Amino acid sequence: MSKIKFKLNNIAYTVEENPSVRLLDILREQFDFVGVKEGCGEGECGACAVLLNGKLVNSCLVPLGNVHNQEIMTIEGLSNTLQGQMLTESYSKEGAVQCGFCTPGMVMASHALLTENPHPTEEEIKIGLSGNLCRCTGYNMIINAVKRASKDGEGLW
Repeated sequence: MSKIKFKLNNIAYTVEENPSVRLLDILREQFDFVGVKEGCGEGECGACAVLLNGKLVNSCLVPLGNVHNQEIMTIEGLSNTLQGQMLTESYSKEGAVQCGFCTPGMVMASHALLTENPHPTEEEIKIGLSGNLCRCTGYNMIINAVKRASKDGEGLW
């Protein structure tokens, strides 16, 4: 057991835990952040995506010990920001949500993309979302949601 300190959604925490436990499990079980989903458990689907120091990562691949003195943002934290609200609204308006399983990871990937590139091309959007799988909506509506967020959120990114 180790004491691991980190900021989670802008709040400082210390947990005493095995440093090899997956970040995904801590987020879901200790913090009840269930927007972070386990899909594949192998870093292939993006359902567990979070921002670690502003960079998109799959939390199923991150040992808790790697987040010591780092900053983590989940979909729950992002949804409290103007950018998160803009993305949620854009996804809704474009019909980019069906079952909702992939949506948190897609929104996190969209945020990471728009933070790096506020005006991405369609090809850049496809590349930015490429680590996230969706089996319901098809990707056209999701791509359109990112385009809308880029346009409607001018100045937020």
